[in-house]
Amino acid sequence: MRNYLTGIFTKKKLFACCLIFSSSALFAQDDLMKIMEQQNAKTKKEEVTATFKSIRLINGHDIETCKQGELLFSVQHRFGQINQGSYEFFGLDQATMRLGFDYGVWDRLTVGVGRSTFEKTYDGFVKVKLLKQREKGTPVTITGVSAMQINTLKFANPDRNNFFSSRLTYSHQLLIASKVSNTFSLQLMPSYIHRNMVPTASEKNDVFALGGGGRIRLSRSINFTAEYYYVFPGQISSTYKNSLAVGFDIETGGHVFQIHFTNSRSMVEKGFIAETTGDWLDGGIHFGFNLNRVFTVYTPKE
Repeated sequence: MRNYLTGIFTKKKLFACCLIFSSSALFAQDDLMKIMEQQNAKTKKEEVTATFKSIRLINGHDIETCKQGELLFSVQHRFGQINQGSYEFFGLDQATMRLGFDYGVWDRLTVGVGRSTFEKTYDGFVKVKLLKQREKGTPVTITGVSAMQINTLKFANPDRNNFFSSRLTYSHQLLIASKVSNTFSLQLMPSYIHRNMVPTASEKNDVFALGGGGRIRLSRSINFTAEYYYVFPGQISSTYKNSLAVGFDIETGGHVFQIHFTNSRSMVEKGFIAETTGDWLDGGIHFGFNLNRVFTVYTPKE
């Protein structure tokens, strides 16, 4: 009888110990979860936001991506060159336009498609934020962009053996930006363009360029922006110019309205980096605007 009672008492002690250890483990797990949540909240709080006010600087991309579940509808518009005189109403009688849809798959991943009237071009891109700037430790945000453009104009000589691949162009960019202060942001854009077919034999299929741009905050809702792409010598025709654009971003409620002046008519990388024809010194400047409107397709769970 005594052995039986001793066994029961021993089992009770063992059971009590198991309960104590289990409770301790659960409390420790809860504490670990709280620490991780606090650390994630701290890291997120330290991340620098709103380096730029839109996902495009002017013609080209900036480091910003759409938030998860957001759909950005953009209308990009370029009038003709202002040096065409009063008969063409200083370029306002002419117009080139691109319609685009950009969607945030995740906060760091955006995909987009667009269609331009210039050369009846369809384009698509993937944009990934690789590194985020933080208040301490990480001085820059880095985003990668890969895009493809398809020229759908009718072939100039339909009787010859034309290939669909001749219509394709690819572009890749690494965007490196820093929000230096609340009023100033700076971005560098190393860029690579591959054209499957080039206009002349003297031009290169592969074009390397280095872009630079920035934003200066003028008021709570207005920012001055600028963008320039330098194409390294010996790759494109001498008739082409480096792309330069300046403008203003105006925040108005649910959308950002961008107005600017640029010597580039095209609104895809192949066009404004490698095939810009306008000359600022000769009045070959296009007045234009970008209108961006954000729609929330769904709100992700926290």
